Amino acid sequence: MHTYLLLLHETPADYAGMSPAEMEAIIQAHQAFAGSLAQRGLLAGGEKLSDDGGRHLRRQGGQIVASDGPYAEAHDVIGGFYLVKAADDAAAEALARECPHYDGRRWVEVRRVDPV
Repeated sequence: MHTYLLLLHETPADYAGMSPAEMEAIIQAHQAFAGSLAQRGLLAGGEKLSDDGGRHLRRQGGQIVASDGPYAEAHDVIGGFYLVKAADDAAAEALARECPHYDGRRWVEVRRVDPV
């Protein structure tokens, strides 16, 4: 078994007009997905990330410079992640297809975690 990171890409501004009931439905769908993965022994972790985009650090002119992450009104951010166990890339992609994240501009990136 290998470990894979499912990165949940989204534009936080897309959530601005959602009703509390719509947000609750999204939360319940993710809880059901995580529960299903856990029951099958395939969930290694996962969290929702804050909508602010975080801080970005880059080397500029020999120094490390920090800046705000992408602005929610205009940019794609990683809104959360799941760590899953899968036999191979195809199995990881199949798990990602079960994820309830796909709607509007939301999408999932699948990355294999290399052992260190």
